[in-house]
Order: sequence, then structure tokens, then C-alpha cells
Amino acid sequence: MAKKLRAVLAGCGGMSGAWLNPAKANKNLEIVGLVDIREEAAQKRKEEFGFASAQTGTSLAAVLKAVKPDIVFDCTIPAAHVDVTLTALRHGCHVLGEKPLAENLADARRMAKAAQKAGKLYAIIQNRRYTPSIRALRGLIAKGTLGKITTLNSDFYIGAHFGGFRDEMRHVLLVDMAIHTFDMARYIAAADPVSVYCKEWNPGGSWYAHDASAIAVFTMSNGLVFTYRGSWCSEGMNTTWEGDWRAVCENGSVTWDGANKISAQVVTERGGFHSKTKALEVPIPADGKAVGHAALINEFVDCVRLGKTPQTICTDNIKSFAMVMAALESSESGKVERVKF
Repeated sequence: MAKKLRAVLAGCGGMSGAWLNPAKANKNLEIVGLVDIREEAAQKRKEEFGFASAQTGTSLAAVLKAVKPDIVFDCTIPAAHVDVTLTALRHGCHVLGEKPLAENLADARRMAKAAQKAGKLYAIIQNRRYTPSIRALRGLIAKGTLGKITTLNSDFYIGAHFGGFRDEMRHVLLVDMAIHTFDMARYIAAADPVSVYCKEWNPGGSWYAHDASAIAVFTMSNGLVFTYRGSWCSEGMNTTWEGDWRAVCENGSVTWDGANKISAQVVTERGGFHSKTKALEVPIPADGKAVGHAALINEFVDCVRLGKTPQTICTDNIKSFAMVMAALESSESGKVERVKF
């Protein structure tokens, strides 16, 4: 049997459970360290998940020096991602981190360059890429049955009463949530961002201190236009957390409710006011593949073991992060902004 890879998890707050459950289930992985600024949080996770031999501590560098892992899982807050990632890379570790890459593009670029210089993998959790339905949608578009994709639209409307820090965040929807939708758009269309115009506002009745609604229009590579409409303070008629989607192609269209309903029509005959169309069956694979954090962790471990590259590698994910940064810049300037990555 191949030797298990050794991993340390940094950041033992509420989100860490979504990491530790699949990490514990992965037969090629062993959790050997848990780090948090609160020692009691690390100790609690150690006991809760039965990592009897794992070392705990408040200093990532000290724990890495003591246990010499192969991988660091970064489950910390965004402000800590730079220090955690660079520390891990200096200790010869591969890194899988929570989104977003960083708080700004300069730090994101610095982290990506450090990973390349170290010859280590650095990838980001973008769990929505790993559902059977989004893979089915991407597969249909890539197959070309509907022709070239020209337009991609996504609506995201959730009345989210979080309480706590999000209620006071600036750009709360774009910064904390929209990167999921932007990354999904890149994945679905196999396209990269070029420019964006974005408008943010805070509607009457909002319980957020700052703008919680946004519209963004992206020009993507190959002339594709991607539109995003979203709100975190829209009561009633909520979409799924994955949003409602429509892809318009040269020879038909497809819609997806973000869950398990995909509907598609392809043109069979042109002429007259409406072209004739027929419905397409879009089977959603039931292949038993892992989803969410488990899918990403399993993929990342396999890539480290086999020398492969995960699909959410930092040099690719920075393009999704750059979409968020450009949307913020456009919202503040009131102008179309280039997406720079």
C-alpha cells in the first residue's frame, strides 16, 4: 500500500468540519496537525474527529516544523490566506485553500508565483464545479449539439439573514458569494473574462449596511456575454444557492435551475416566425463521484500523489477572483473595466 500523505489543517472554525469529514474518509490521507489562533478550537476538533495522534497549536510554522506534512489545508478567514499559504510553501507543502485566494489581486499573484517557484500545488475550493448537474450542463454545451454558446445568464436571489459580520460588510454579495457564480460561468462556458460593467445598490428594506444587490455584464473570450443578477436581500421566490441559469447558443438554448432540472431545445427547422425545435434529453450522471469539498479534497490528494494538476489550481482560479475585483472596480468607477489577471 502506498504511504499516506500527511496533512495539517489551519483554521478550526465552523467551516473546518466540511473539510475534516472527507479528509478523514480519504484512505490516502492522514491528518497529523490542527492549527487555530485559539488552542481550544484545535483541541476540540482533534477530539471530535478522533485524531488522537495529531499535534495541535496556535503557530502554523511550529506545527509544520514538528510534523513535516505534505499538505496544508487552509480553512482560515480570507485575511489570513496570504500568511498561511506562504508559510506552508516555505515548509515544502502543497496547499488547498478556501475561497477567495486573497483580499486583493496583488496578494493573489504573489501567492501563485510563490507556489510556482516552490514547485508545489496551490488550489482553491470551488465546490460548485463538482456536482453532477453542472457537469452535465457543461458537457452538453461542449458537445456542440446546440452550436456555439453566445450568451450565458445567471440569476441569484436569496433572502439571507446571516446576522454577524456579513451584515456590516461592504460589497457583501460580490465579495462573499459572487465568486462561486463567476467561477461556475467560466466552467460552464469554458471561457475567460475580458471586461465588465457592474452596478451595486442596497434596496429599500435591506437589512444590510451596504450594497447587497448587484448586476454585472461581462464580456468573455470568444465574444460570449455573461450576465449576473443577484441579491442577498430579496424575500420570497429564492433561487437555489447555485442560481438559475440560461445558456443561449447558435442552434438552441438550455436552462438549469441550479439543482437537478436541466431543460434544452435544439432547432430542427428554420423558417417562419419561430424556428421549429425539439426537446433534448440531458441525463445527469449518476456515477457515484464525490461532490463538494469531498470531491476537491479527493482530487487534490490524487494530484499530489500522481503529479497531476487540479482543475481549481491557483493560476486558473485567479481568473475567477479577478472577475470579482474588476466588478468592484467597475461599481466604484461607474465605468466598464478590464478584467486583469
